[in-house]
Parts: sequence; structure tokens; C-alpha cells
Amino acid sequence: MSSEETPNSPPPSPSLLILPRRESFDYGLLPIPNLIFNDGTLTLIPLRDKLLSVSPRVDAQTLAEALQISIGDADLVIETLFSVLPADPGNGDERGVDVHDLLVFLYVQSYKRLVTRPHKDASTVATSMSAFDGCLSALSPLQLVRSNSRRFMPSQSDDEAHQLSFLQKHMANILTLLADPVDGDDESLVITGERFQHLDLLVQFVENGCEVVPSSKAVPFFVNSDPDMLAVPASAAQVLDWVLQNIATSLEKVLENTPTKENGSTNTLDLDMATADASKANSTAFSRSQTFVEGISKTSVVKQSSDIKGHSVKVLNCQDSVIYILAPLKYATVYGCSESTIVLGAVGKVVRVEHCERVQVITATKRICIANCRDCLFFLGVNQQPLIIGDNHKLQVAPYNTFYPQLEEHMAQVGINATVNRWAEPRALGMVDPHDSLSHPAGVSDVQAESATCLDPDQFTNFVIPKLFGAESTKPTKDNPFPLPESYIESQKKTHSVLCDIQQVIRNAQLEENKKQEVSSALHVHFKDWLYATGNIRQLYCLQ
Repeated sequence: MSSEETPNSPPPSPSLLILPRRESFDYGLLPIPNLIFNDGTLTLIPLRDKLLSVSPRVDAQTLAEALQISIGDADLVIETLFSVLPADPGNGDERGVDVHDLLVFLYVQSYKRLVTRPHKDASTVATSMSAFDGCLSALSPLQLVRSNSRRFMPSQSDDEAHQLSFLQKHMANILTLLADPVDGDDESLVITGERFQHLDLLVQFVENGCEVVPSSKAVPFFVNSDPDMLAVPASAAQVLDWVLQNIATSLEKVLENTPTKENGSTNTLDLDMATADASKANSTAFSRSQTFVEGISKTSVVKQSSDIKGHSVKVLNCQDSVIYILAPLKYATVYGCSESTIVLGAVGKVVRVEHCERVQVITATKRICIANCRDCLFFLGVNQQPLIIGDNHKLQVAPYNTFYPQLEEHMAQVGINATVNRWAEPRALGMVDPHDSLSHPAGVSDVQAESATCLDPDQFTNFVIPKLFGAESTKPTKDNPFPLPESYIESQKKTHSVLCDIQQVIRNAQLEENKKQEVSSALHVHFKDWLYATGNIRQLYCLQ
């Protein structure tokens, strides 16, 4: 399909930006070699025709046969695709996935993430010809994986520029997958608004720097008030030309507005929101807004629903801290943290934990992906198998171990089922992520990652979230909503029994009043020593 300018193509809109939809790039990539097609449409067009000849939707069995992957991998593909779709599929997953959504999802599997150089900051990147020009790391994959420094995470702006450039380069192929030939002529393609909407998996249309608008209202070829008119086709070549012009304009804007802050992020509003008048920021605008908790050291931080902008949270480069995110979310990322405890309320789509060391993560979520971590412990209430990729060491998983008053309310809002907890079924994939912009040795991505072990029930403890504020839900959660396995219940009973025995011995001891005071003082001293030795004393001061 030609991308040359055609005289009938509308000019790009100066108030419209085409920006990458971050979720597909951040949470939708799987290190399964059979999913990565580097030949553009050469393989995907025959695959499309084959699948559409059977049904407009594909189930796991059909997908496994078509891609020559296992049923388990096919289920993982479907679960991952549903987790990054812009609209909630509801109960549609029982009927499989839409073929055109699947094709767009498979095409983006060839995307390689941006990896910046260790000593190149965002201001240097911003002055380059492109956001990723010459920024590929010279580190080996193992060196990169084992690095835990904040400098290795590209800024939001760099990522967006990199993703836009990928879309710019491959948009012709992607639209070809969604288009139809005219009267059997493969050289003359048309595309309908309904088909074009499958591109919403990868892009968002942002008007006036603030409002996210649906593609049916943003693209001039499909702008109409009648949903049935979306079936009227337009020239694919003209649509491509218009899209590429707007992507080029958007790429210029992203590079012009690259923040000079080292990690490239504003406090809670990203660059496309930061330039907008706050009074214009409505609920649709928040779909591109994110909340950042970044660089926290030796302190405790609490974020509740009123503190969260958008539906996504990123906890970045926090050390020796306790982070409470007690809110309903769709997506959450924990990156580059160490020696910390991170509590994520209810996450309805995906949690991704990457490049962390000696961290405890407590979360109720639909699915979680753990990459390149070591000596970490995960207390999980999770509806799908935990996914483990990359070079991991000494990971442990355990059942969910806490609650707060609004937890069940938040879980209901984002669709987490407390009766299903697959915490003990971690699944390990490739050790090296082929999506990183690095040269990987042949076949290394096939090497299975180290999985996680289950925490010994005798080491399991409940985590108590302080009653921080007075806000209560109408039906407050009073206990852990996820049922514990029998072995963990028995261990808790045994621990409780030992504690009760000790308390009873102390009560029954025939001690004089001054001896009782000495015992009480000794207990207080040891408890205080424990608070200081573990750093928990800091939590008390912070939460005050």
C-alpha cells in the first residue's frame, strides 16, 4: 500500500495528536518466539485469511494450531490480549478473540523496547535527532538485567517517541492487515471505520492536548453520527497518508515537549496532560494520565483513591520504604525498587514488577508479570497464573495476607474474583526478553526463566495496614477476602496457640508487683529494639 500523499487526503489537524496507547507496549508483549514475526505482513496475511475462513473470532484451540504453540501459550495470548484491549470484553472471552484484534496484537510483538545508555539523561536525549537515536545500550543482556539503577528506565517521552516511530514505520503494514481488496484487486485496498477501530489497541487520538476522542470522531474519513456508516469504506492509501501526517506532527510535539527531568515524568500528569488547562481535564483525559510514586527513600507513603490521577500507577526507584496504594486501578508498574514493601490495592488488568531486589509486593489483581527480580516475595490474590520472565533469582510467592476497609469494594469495581486465587501456579517463560533493544545470543530467549517457590507456611504472617484515615466503605472489608490454603490456616492456628500459651504462662506466673513491672519493661524494651532493628519505627513516625 502506497503512503504517498494523495490530493484528496485531508490535511493533518493542528489540534489533534496521535499518541501511542501505552498499555499495549507496557503490558502486552510476550517473550514467546512463535509470536514474533519480523517479516511484516508476509506471514500474517495468510494467517488472517486462514483464521477468517473459519470464524471472525478465534479460540485457544484454533490459535494453538494456527501458530503451532501449546494450548497453554494460546490461553496466555488470549489472556494478555484481553488485558490490554481498550474496552472491557466482558464475557466475550468465552467466544475467543476477534481476529483483527489478534492480528494487531501479533504485529506489535515485533516491537523492541527502548534501552538508554547508562550516562545519557533525558535532556541529552531530547536534543538528539530522535528520542532514541544512538541510545541503544552496549551492555550485555545479563549486565542489563542485573542492573538496578534508575538510569536504565527510559523517560515517558522517550518511550512515546520510540513507540510513535515504530508505528510510523509499520503503519502501512498494520492497515493492510485491517483492509480489504476492491473486487479482488490486492493493489487497491479499502478500509472501513469499524475495521479502523481495531487500531485503538495501539493508538489514542488526543484533541487540544487534553481530551481523548474515539477514532470514529477523530478520523475525517469516518466522522459521522450514524454508527452504521462506519461500514462505508474509504481508500486505505488516503487513510494511511492522513495517519502518517498526524503521527509526524505528533512526534515533533513529543520531542519538543520532552521534560528535562531525569526520569522524564511530571508528578501525576504526563506531557500531553501537563500542557493542558487543568479546568479542561475531564474523565476522558485521565485515560492518558498516570500517577507516579518515584524516588521515595526511607519513608512511608500512602495514596488513596482521591490521590490517584488516571487508572495507572507507576512506583519507580523507591528504596527502604513502605508504599501503600489503596485504590482501584487498571494497571500498575513497580520498577527498580529495593528493600521495600509495596501494597497495591485492587488492580483489574495487570501488575508488572521489574528490576526489583529484596522487595515484598502485596496485591489483589487479575494478573501479574514479574521480570528480572531477585530475592523478592509476592503475597498474591491473583485470578490468572503469575507470569515470570527474564533473569530472576530466589523469588517466592504466597497467598494474599492483608486487607483494608475499601478492599472488597475496590475489587468489585475492577472485576477481581476473590474465589479464584492462582498464586501457587507461577509460570516461567524465556530468560531473556526478545523485546529489549539488545543483541541476544541465538536461542537464548528460549531458555526458561527461573520460577518461584511457595513460601513455607510457617513463615507466613498477616500484614496489618494501619487505619490511616477515617474513610470507611458502606460495607467495610473486615478480613482477608481470599481464602487461605489449609496448610497456611493450620500454621496460623499453631502460631496463635503458641502466643496464647505464652500469654497464659505470664498471667499465671506468681510474681510480685515489682517483678511484673520488670517483665513488662523487658518486653517493651525488646519490642522497641525490634522496631529500630527492622526500621518499623520509621513507619510509626511517618504515619503519624
